[in-house]
This record gives sequence, C-alpha cells and structure tokens, in this order.
Amino acid sequence: TGGKDRRSGLILTIPLCLEQTSMDELSVTLDYLLSIPSEKCKARGFTVIVDGRKSQWNVVKTVVLMLQNVVPAEVSLVCVVKPDEFWDKKVTHFCFWKEKDRLGFEVILVSANKLTRYIEPCQLTEDFGGTLTYDHMDWLNKRLVFEKFTKESTSLLDELALINNGSDKGTQQERERSIDLNFLPSVDPETVLQTGHELLSELQQRRFNGSDGGVSWSPMDDELLAQPQVMKLLDSLREQYTRYQEVCRQRSKRTQLEEIQQKVMQVVNWLEGPGSEQLRTQWGIGDSIRASQALQQKHEEIESQHSEWFAVYVELNQQIAALLNAGDEEDLVELKALQQQLSDVCYRQASQLEFRQNLLQAALEFHSVAQDLSQQLDGLLGMLCVDVAPADGASIQQTLKLLEEKLKSVDLGLQGLREKGQSLLDQISNQASWAYGKDVTIENKENVDHIQGVMEDMQLRKQRCEDMVDVRRLKMLQMVQLFKCEEDAAQAVEWLSELLDALLKTHIRLGDDAQETKVLLEKHRKFVDVAQSTYDYGRQLLQATVVLCQSLRCTSRSSGDTLPRLNRVWKQFTVTSEERVHRLETAVAFHSTAEKILQECPEQPEAFNDMDQFDEIEAVGKSLLDRLTVPVVYPDGSEQYFGSPSDMASAAEHIREKMKLVSLKKQQLRQPEATTPES
Repeated sequence: TGGKDRRSGLILTIPLCLEQTSMDELSVTLDYLLSIPSEKCKARGFTVIVDGRKSQWNVVKTVVLMLQNVVPAEVSLVCVVKPDEFWDKKVTHFCFWKEKDRLGFEVILVSANKLTRYIEPCQLTEDFGGTLTYDHMDWLNKRLVFEKFTKESTSLLDELALINNGSDKGTQQERERSIDLNFLPSVDPETVLQTGHELLSELQQRRFNGSDGGVSWSPMDDELLAQPQVMKLLDSLREQYTRYQEVCRQRSKRTQLEEIQQKVMQVVNWLEGPGSEQLRTQWGIGDSIRASQALQQKHEEIESQHSEWFAVYVELNQQIAALLNAGDEEDLVELKALQQQLSDVCYRQASQLEFRQNLLQAALEFHSVAQDLSQQLDGLLGMLCVDVAPADGASIQQTLKLLEEKLKSVDLGLQGLREKGQSLLDQISNQASWAYGKDVTIENKENVDHIQGVMEDMQLRKQRCEDMVDVRRLKMLQMVQLFKCEEDAAQAVEWLSELLDALLKTHIRLGDDAQETKVLLEKHRKFVDVAQSTYDYGRQLLQATVVLCQSLRCTSRSSGDTLPRLNRVWKQFTVTSEERVHRLETAVAFHSTAEKILQECPEQPEAFNDMDQFDEIEAVGKSLLDRLTVPVVYPDGSEQYFGSPSDMASAAEHIREKMKLVSLKKQQLRQPEATTPES
C-alpha cells in the first residue's frame, strides 16, 4: 500500500477471506510483490499484516508458516489481525513467539484497533483504522500498464538494437539482408512511446498532487522505482527509435533511389529500343492527302505510346528534383547523372517525334496544295476545251477576265506549291540527323523524287494550259474585235438612217433668195460628205468582219443583213440627196432670175426686149412647185416626202409670192409699151 513501519520497512498486507485460499497462488503473488521494491528497500525488511478477521485459524497459520519459505530473510515482523475473542483458546496451543527462532521473524496476534501500537496510523489504510489513502484497483491497473510497457519496450529495444546494429556492420549487402530480415518491429514504436509518456505523466501527477483530503500522499516505493525505469526505457526507446527512423530513411532513400534508377532504365531502354525502332520504320511522307493522313494517324498512335513514357519521365524528374533538394551529398552525383541521362534521351526522342510530326504536316500541306492546284488546272483545262460561243462582246470580255483570273490563280497555286515543296525538301534533307546511323538516302531519294515529280508535272500542266490560254485569248480578242466591228457597222447604218431621216425632216427649206439657197446648197454638200464618210466607215467595218470571220472560221450572225441594210439606206440617202440637190439648184435658178428681173429699172430699154425671161422664170417656178408636191421614190418602189405638208405648203407659198412679184413686174414693163403707140 506504500505504508512503512517504524524502521522504514515496507508494509505488506495479506487480506484473507472466507473462501478457500490457494497457497500456490498466494506464493506466486508474494514472489511478484517482493520483486517490485529495490534491493535497498528489501534490506530494510518488511512488516507483514495478515488480515485474518474473515478467515480461519488454520489458514492464517498456514500463511504465516509459508512466509518462512517465501520471504524469511526480508520479513522482520508479522502482525496477524485476529477477530475479536475468537481465537483466544486455540492460540494457546501454538505460540508464534516461541517459534521466532525457527521462523526467522516475530509474529504478533493483534486486534485491528490495537495495530497502531506497532505501526503509525498514517501508514495504515482505513481498513485498519489508519489514514493512508490507497486504491487497490488503481494500483493494479497502473501496475498492469507498467508491466505491459516494460515488456513491450524491452522487446522493442532488443528488436531496434538488432536492426540498428545490423545496419552499422558488415557490407552493404549484409546490412540490407539484416534490415530485410528484421525490418519491421513486432510492435509500433509510436504506440509504445505514447503509452510510456502517458504512464510517466500519470506517475508524476500522483507524486506531486495531494489526496482528496488535502494530506500529502506518500508515493509508493514501487512507483518511485517505476518512474526512473519508465524514464530510462523512454530515453532508450527514443534513442533507438531515432536511429531506427534514420535507418528506415536511409533504406527508404536507397529503395527509392533504386526504384528511380530502375524506372529510368526502363524509360531509357524503351525509348532507345522499341520507341526508336518505331520511328525508324516511319520515313515515308505519302503520295496523296489520304496517304499523308494515314501516316499522321499512325504517328499519333506512336506519340500516344511515347506519351505514357513521357508521363513517367515527368514523374521521375519530379522525384529526382525532390531528392536533390533534400541535399544528400552522397547521392547528388548519381541523381544528377540519372536526371541528365533521362532528360537527354527524352528530349532527343521528343525532338524526333516533333520533327516527324512537322514533316508529315508539311507533306500534308504540300499534297493539299498540289490537289488544289490540280483541280484548278482541271477546271482551267475544262474551260479551255469548251468552244467559245458568246452572245456579245461583253460576255467575251467577262469570259476572258475569268480566264485570266483562273490563270493567275494557277500561277499563285504553283508558286505556293514550289514554296511548300522546297520547305518539305529542306526538312527531308535534315532527316539524317536523327536516323541513329541508319542510311536513309534511299528512302529520302524516293520522297525527293516524288516531290520533284509532282512539281514538274504541275509545271508542265500549267505550261500547256498557258499555251492554250494564249490561243484562246487571241481567238477571244478577235471575237471581241469582230463583235466590235459588227456593232460599229450596225451603228454606221443607224447613223446613216438618222442622216436620211434628218435630210427628209429638217432639210426642207429652199431659201428666201439666191444667196441663202446657195448657202443651203453648200451645207447640203457637206452633209452629203458626212454621210459618205459614214457609209465608207461601215463598208470598211464590214470588210474587216469578213476577214475576222475567215480567221475565226465562223459565220457572223449580224454581218449578213448589215451590208444590205447599209446599201439600202445609202441608196435611199443618195436618191434623197440628189432630189434635194435638184430642188436647191432649181431654187437657185429661180431666185437668181427673179431677183435679176425685180432689180431691173423700167427705164432700161433692154428690159423690154427680153420678155422671154419672164416666161422662163414662170416655167422654173411652176416646175419647182411641182417638185415640192412629188415624193422621193426609192429603188425599192417606196416613197417618202420631204418634211410635213405644212412645211411644203410654206415653201410653195413663198415661191408663189415671188412669182407674183415677177408677174407684177412684167405687167409694169408692158404698160409703157402700150402707151407709146398711143402717144
């Protein structure tokens, strides 16, 4: 209980009960309890209190005698607590004090209330009228925890020492073999350490805290012994566990390094083996868009396989970087070498994949441009093979413009093909840099020949189309000229018709006098010159049309009726012009004679001798008036009048007035002649 006698010896209490007590179990229990105190405590001896108040005398006697065999040297006093007035007669037959020499210790029968004569009340529990605080279940639980901790920690210390000592001795392989055999302890060191700390905390708390009654509690001697044992075990455990953690860390680092090394070699071996072999077998660029796309799809599959290994590379690189940041100098050189080797291989393989992808993309673009150019050439050739049958010059111009645009588009397409082809050839020429010693001259020659063959073929097709375009351009320009000539000839006919119409409708005046009529006659001759030029121009255009039709080997659709129309209008114009000239000349003669007669004086005697001129002018005037009423008759039998009837009536009226003046003049001249005979 932690109580002590007056000699500072520990008090051992043996409570007996009414039930049968096993001496063997009691002996084992006593051996265990006596093993707890230190040797120093044992040297001060024990005072044993045998509580027989609830037991029989023979049991008590057996226990006392057993103490002789179990702890004879350590027991200095045995106090048998007897029941009140129960054993008085029986004990007379056996006196313990007489057996002191044989037993080796003194035995006293005492009542519970008189036990304080031998032991201080503060060292006795409440069961014996003392004040010592004691909780047997608390002591038992704590003792079990202590025993468990001691057993586990001792076993754990042995295991950790074996592991740690094994890692410090022998070769690297021996250390690893030793660590492998005993690498994991049978119990968790963290759990054992936590249990020890909790136990030590509880022991220290009980040592320094007072009891509920406020009286300072004297720690049990076994607890005083337990605390240093726990502290010592904890210190040893921490030391060994720290070493064990370092061993584990070194082992983990070595294992991690070996795993990294193994994975690095797996990545390197695959990239330099199957990965590189896949790229070696892929050298073609395809001969069409579909073939290039198929090669691209195959390359994407290769890239997908490489991506898995590149992902491993990224993970390994991160692990190596983490180990390098840890700063273990002994592994820095090896880690850097692994990192450099891994990076070199991965970057080289990634560069090859990128180069191959760029090459296939360039090939696809080349074939795409070649296909577009081929389609453009086909469209241009189809356009050239169709015979030109335009409706007019504008449609020919539009067709010619479309032809030029297509040819220009072909030129740009061929230029783009050359650029793409040259770029692809440049990339192919650099392919040997990652061929790993493989001779790719034959494969590259096939690719180069294919590219150059495509460009040469496109150049020849384009040249043939250009030649055909030149022929078609010349033909279309001639057709444009033909249509232009036909249009201009038709325009000449229109102009000539307009001149004829103007001649008939506006050229109707005959003049008021001879001078004005002469001016009109001069203007008419100039007007006829313009019409003649128009007619000649139309004839020339129609002649050019005939020549162009012969050159184009085609029949003009308009020149066939343009020439008859031109000749018909010209003949009508000629007849009308001649009639106009005849009328103007007649008018000039009429006005000249009339003006001459009207200007002569009556005193002039010769006027009377020339009366025939009056008859002549009268005849001319009547003839002129008759012509004004007669239509122009064309060769085809059609008729056409000059001006409107009112215009002709006005002109005729003017002539009649002048004829009246001439007639009046004639009468004036005749009167003097009549009066002369009379006179």
